[in-house]
Amino acid sequence: MDDNKKEPQLNIELDQEIAEGTYSNLAIINHSVSEFIVDFINIMPGVPKAKVKSRIILTPQHAKRLSKALADNVRKFEQVHGEIKDYEQPPIPMNFGGTTGEA
Repeated sequence: MDDNKKEPQLNIELDQEIAEGTYSNLAIINHSVSEFIVDFINIMPGVPKAKVKSRIILTPQHAKRLSKALADNVRKFEQVHGEIKDYEQPPIPMNFGGTTGEA
């Protein structure tokens, strides 16, 4: 018997429109008992209305894994490029209801 079985690989398709990406400079995070909703927003100076560019809905388990993966990648980035400097920003008054976090 062959004990060196390989895990099946998942093929992921990335179409051109998605591959180009979407710029976001604000994320609004809301959650319920069963899901996390992350709205990615683009705020432009001098434009009175910001627009949600993408909404991602995650289970709590996926949100936690994403949080860990993001923290790990920030740590790796800072090891190579130095500490990412954060700066104070005035609070942005907005709420879509429920518990809200910003990133």
